[in-house]
Amino acid sequence: MKKSAHGGGQGEPTRILLDSNSYFRLAQSIRPLLGVEFGNKRYCLYITRDLDKEFERNPALQTKFHWVREAEYKANRQNTLNLPQNRQAEARHLFDFLTNHARTENLSVSPVDVRTLCLGYMLGIPVITDDLDMLALANAFQIATMTTLDLVKLMLDENHIDMKKVRQICAYWQYERDLPSPFSLFRKQYKNLFNEEPPPPV
Repeated sequence: MKKSAHGGGQGEPTRILLDSNSYFRLAQSIRPLLGVEFGNKRYCLYITRDLDKEFERNPALQTKFHWVREAEYKANRQNTLNLPQNRQAEARHLFDFLTNHARTENLSVSPVDVRTLCLGYMLGIPVITDDLDMLALANAFQIATMTTLDLVKLMLDENHIDMKKVRQICAYWQYERDLPSPFSLFRKQYKNLFNEEPPPPV
């Protein structure tokens, strides 16, 4: 994590925002994924309301992640984060600023990607993403980020999941050919985080 997130005091959970791909990589393996507090800091995962719109516009996503439409997952995706109405103008200004910077730096980020980063920035919470261009844009504006594998490690450390579940998740990613990074980088990060070789696909 690049920057400490706000929240986590006695009265509120420490919120974490997932981008679409991180949600797709985890939601089948950790159920329910969203809106469940875990760990001493009461971490709690959310998505943006853009995820469902993005899914419905993309036939490839609908084919690959057909389970997303099942009632269990649809109900869990009610756990979204949104800005209050009185901050919408500020959000639009920030969106334009980040979009212009991304264009200048030749970063390939979608409007949904930028809105996700804007929300993370304005709420002072980390964004989970494996997208290199999103990570570069976030870094330029000191927006807190974690990768999906970092989040899995956090869940392990906070006893939200066990090592058996970690291996199951990562084996499934390999089987689905949906690793969050090229295998050589994934292997290196996995070994650094978990002190073992990644599991084979199952």
